[in-house]
Amino acid sequence: MKIGIIGAGNIGGTLTRRFAALGHKVFVANSRGPETLAELASETGATPVTVEQAAQAGEVVIVTIPLKNIPSLPAGLFAKTPKNVVVVDTGNYYPQQRDGRIDGIENGMTESRWVEQQLGRPVVKAFNNIYAEHLYKLGRPPGSPGRIALPVAGDDPAAKAVVLRLIDELGFDGVDAGTLDESWRQQPDTPVYAADFDADGVRDALAKANKERKPEWRATPRSPGTYQTPA
Repeated sequence: MKIGIIGAGNIGGTLTRRFAALGHKVFVANSRGPETLAELASETGATPVTVEQAAQAGEVVIVTIPLKNIPSLPAGLFAKTPKNVVVVDTGNYYPQQRDGRIDGIENGMTESRWVEQQLGRPVVKAFNNIYAEHLYKLGRPPGSPGRIALPVAGDDPAAKAVVLRLIDELGFDGVDAGTLDESWRQQPDTPVYAADFDADGVRDALAKANKERKPEWRATPRSPGTYQTPA
């Protein structure tokens, strides 16, 4: 499969490494240009491209950049991307640590619904609740005891099915977490976030989630600060 990845940070770099190792043709981009990705390309065999090229390169395109940077993506980025291409959002909203205030999310919109509106393209939410190191190292064959499961939310069953298959290839069980408007159940500070549950544990954690965003996960007048000193 051809996979475009926009973002080469912790999750983007990990997915580049893992998908390339599985034999997928990976096209990876970042905000600084293809020439800055030479080392990752040499390590993995992935093709470094521009953001625009990554958006049109794959059967799946994964957007894995800070939410604060989503509005800075080129206008009409997905205008020429075929409608059957699956777009995946891995993002999380960290208002006090990184992103500052995003009004739509503060007013109750799920993180990925906001991303979808910014991109002008339906998205599937996945890969947002697992540490990059665990995504890289903890995949296991199907049926392995304690195999970690990852929630997948989206409105298109066919698109979710594609993402669920890729998750299985990576060595994890996928759990259908409902529509994109239900994706708040896997946002930061919910029971499934950074938890490494098996499939039954993920389903239980999703059911126990509380939609109310706690004060420590909302923007303040001083936001953003840093991960070490949130504001």
